[in-house]
Amino acid sequence: MTTWQGWQHFATTPPPAPPAPGEGERSEEERLAYHSAFVTVRTPVIDTLTTSVRTLMILGRHQQTTARPSLIVTGPAAAGKTTALLHVGRACHLAHTRGHPQPARSARAQVPVAYVLVPPGASAKALATEFARYLGIPLTTRMTQAAITDAVCHTYNQAGVRLILIDEIHRLNPRTTTGAETADLLKDLTERIRATFVYAGIDVTSTALFSGVRGAQLAARASLVECGAFPARSGKHEPFRELITGVEAALDLRAHRPGTLPRHASYLHQRTAGRIGSLTRLIRQAAITSILDGTERITKTSLDAVRLDHLAEQHHRPTTPARNRPRTTPR
Repeated sequence: MTTWQGWQHFATTPPPAPPAPGEGERSEEERLAYHSAFVTVRTPVIDTLTTSVRTLMILGRHQQTTARPSLIVTGPAAAGKTTALLHVGRACHLAHTRGHPQPARSARAQVPVAYVLVPPGASAKALATEFARYLGIPLTTRMTQAAITDAVCHTYNQAGVRLILIDEIHRLNPRTTTGAETADLLKDLTERIRATFVYAGIDVTSTALFSGVRGAQLAARASLVECGAFPARSGKHEPFRELITGVEAALDLRAHRPGTLPRHASYLHQRTAGRIGSLTRLIRQAAITSILDGTERITKTSLDAVRLDHLAEQHHRPTTPARNRPRTTPR
């Protein structure tokens, strides 16, 4: 998705959908593919981000002299930051193309959204090159960073890019010389490209991203959207159980009993630390296994058999009660 062709394919391909009432039974291969891709479960963060992005795009539409206000999606790993970012990007892409249909004979494609990854240890030139690669801007080895930046700004404005999504922003460290130059490049791009910038990264408030003069400039322009773990309980509500109910409703298994997974909410919260990424991976893997072994249902036993990501496993790591530990006989 870090090229225009790839992004366009992602944005225009209908996302996976659960079986509709009255729909014929899908084949085993279709159901395996479905649980592999799976649905995007609507969360409060996605709703907040959608509203905030729409508002900021309107707010900055006619701003000319300074950088437009931006957003940063932050939170721990596996909290659903990239999923939220891509969901909002797809919605913006589809809304723009519906509202501005391209003339049949137009040679210039509409490019409302750009998606760029910050490369590890990114230099300013490397990041500028990533921006150029997204739109296929031709570059030569002799081009300077300034020349690449000029080409990027000109082409992005000509293409009508309105929303720029920058993922893995935590890789940028303004305390280093290279990181400082890259931060300066981003500031330059936000002032020269007529688009709203939305960043996503792991726990950015605890990184060097907001430190020093450059960090203060970013903090003064960017609003934060927190994408954290789901609490087991919040007042009278049980957000994590509600999340599990939504995920279970999207399953396509022949023998699974609705209500099974919400009954194990406490276990699932402990197992995944409330992270939506770990939860959906756990349930998807258990669903795929149940299709392959023919049971077609998810139980606590089958969930126990799934090895999750290391972060979740380290959090879970059950301990053996002292009274059940085998005795050792001194020699």
